[in-house]
Amino acid sequence: MVHKLAPRALALWLLLLFLAMANGAFRETVLIPVLGHGPGLVLSGAMLSGLVLLVAYGGVKWLGARSGKERLIVGLAWLGATVAFELAFGFLRGQKLQDLLAAYTFHGGNLWPVVLIVVAVAPWLAGKLRKLG
Repeated sequence: MVHKLAPRALALWLLLLFLAMANGAFRETVLIPVLGHGPGLVLSGAMLSGLVLLVAYGGVKWLGARSGKERLIVGLAWLGATVAFELAFGFLRGQKLQDLLAAYTFHGGNLWPVVLIVVAVAPWLAGKLRKLG
């Protein structure tokens, strides 16, 4: 059954990817210049977490996952895709592994680890909030 979810799970993840990239551009062009590095990172992380939750809440019925287990699998797949994309994109830009892994800490107001947890649990949580079983 999970393989039948893949196209819709991928579509929602691509929407999340687009929103994450837009959030990053907004962070770099508006939030950090106006608020400073630390507060800009915090607000950006909180905004992205909220966007992930909104997409999951809005898309969980369309996703078609019938159980909490299926929704958790989708969330873990989103997490894997997100980490893989981040690492691949970083390597393509010539970044070193050490620099890429630094983003997975809370240094300087970075909330990326929280965003990743939200990504992993968002479909499951959305199903619970929508009482989907």
